[in-house]
Amino acid sequence: MAELFDVALNAEDRPMSRDELIAAMASSDVLVPTVTDRIDADMLAAAGDRLGMIANFGAGIEHIDLHAARERKVIVTNTPGVFTDDTADLTMMLILSVPRRLGEGSRLVRDGNWTGWAPSTMLGHCLGGKRLGIIGMGRIGQAVAHRARAFGMDVAYHNRHRLPPSIENMFGARFEPDLDRLIAEADVLSLHCPGGAETRHVLNAVRIASMKPDAYVINTARGDLIDEEALIAALQNKRIGGAGLDVFANEPAVDHRLLSMPNVITLPHLGSATIEGRSHAGEKVIANIRFWADGHRPPDQVLEGWT
Repeated sequence: MAELFDVALNAEDRPMSRDELIAAMASSDVLVPTVTDRIDADMLAAAGDRLGMIANFGAGIEHIDLHAARERKVIVTNTPGVFTDDTADLTMMLILSVPRRLGEGSRLVRDGNWTGWAPSTMLGHCLGGKRLGIIGMGRIGQAVAHRARAFGMDVAYHNRHRLPPSIENMFGARFEPDLDRLIAEADVLSLHCPGGAETRHVLNAVRIASMKPDAYVINTARGDLIDEEALIAALQNKRIGGAGLDVFANEPAVDHRLLSMPNVITLPHLGSATIEGRSHAGEKVIANIRFWADGHRPPDQVLEGWT
């Protein structure tokens, strides 16, 4: 960016404050925010008229008020598809780790409490033949289904729109139109829908209560997809088998009860944390800005109502 444009950089690995973001928008033609930079209508209004583009570093755009941006004729772009494989890999790692109790086993060895192999110690569940329920069958959901099939899992999915039969056959996935049934029948439930008002607490207390007692919840999407209090209660009461969480309701704060549970693996939002993925995202951001600066429509322009 510095080679191509006159750039002001946030050189610290920290989110900018609300006032800092407003000041940055007021003094720039283009803002490059990340998923932690929430931009609402009041901020856009306070920024003035110079800003012409928000080139988001990441695929999710629920932190940006798209309607307000359109009203002020500010183009918004994102970086779709960049982190698909990285997030799917991490998801599959959690799908493998939680049922096999790898987090608990690692702590046992690390803390010096392992007393040796025994025939009925640290028994988990295998994946072969188990049903993986996927909520949200976009790029990442499909990539997870592809990986799960290699482990012999039975894949069912719920999506706003059913996929074409050719794609279902490719991933060996079955469409389940009834979300409640998908959740109740899953041995492993993995969430891959976007955040926002429509999907907030899609996994609520009632649906968690309907899950199998040895089922596992995996979330590498957005923290607010799950009613975290209901999940914690179910885990404490052994109503479900465990959880693998890369995202949380109040990031970066993580509820201490989740941290203390042996059947929960907690990660610090690592889904997209690869050198290759972040570099590719940066390249997409620069490409979008260059298209806009040259007077062309950016390839990754986001339209209001996009999910």
